[in-house]
Amino acid sequence: MIHIVDYGMGNLRSVQKAFERLGVEAKICDRPQELHDAAAMVLPGVGAFRDAIAALRQHDLVGAIEEHIAADKPFLGICLGLQLLFDVSFEDGEYEGLGIVPGEVVRFESQPGLRIPHMGWNEITYTQQLPVFADIPEGSHFYFVHSYHVVPQDESVIACRTNHGGEFVSAIAKGQMVATQFHPEKSQTYGLKLLENFASQLMVK
Repeated sequence: MIHIVDYGMGNLRSVQKAFERLGVEAKICDRPQELHDAAAMVLPGVGAFRDAIAALRQHDLVGAIEEHIAADKPFLGICLGLQLLFDVSFEDGEYEGLGIVPGEVVRFESQPGLRIPHMGWNEITYTQQLPVFADIPEGSHFYFVHSYHVVPQDESVIACRTNHGGEFVSAIAKGQMVATQFHPEKSQTYGLKLLENFASQLMVK
């Protein structure tokens, strides 16, 4: 079973419904003891980094997430769930993240004609060929909503890039941890395919 982390700020039901459409059992969990036993974990998120990291700590969920990833168990971060993995975010201040992936979360630089937030459909370019992207062609479009993006220290974790006033990192991967800046649950055919790949390759269907 897939466990979806509930810390009060995620697009939880949309993610759960996307898995349900695929016939995949997914449970929304807000208790750390449930997450300690998770075979696979999804960390979604919408809203401000500051509020999200505070909510994770307040609900005592940080340890369960850290242990899950350290054990190299299947993990999928979505949007803010990607950004929270990093050392620090500069969204409306400076806030310490989970520190699982070395690097920063920074705002898009203002440019003439560049829309911030980056909102809508945009294409991905692969830097790694991963099972989670099986049968999803290069240049496929996914749905984005964000004003900040991640900058990993170690470029080997970068799985996809996307262009918005210059290239930014739109997905990372290390071991069985995958995290995307885009929302697969809102990305129609290829988004559902990514979620199906996440579930089926890990035999949690």
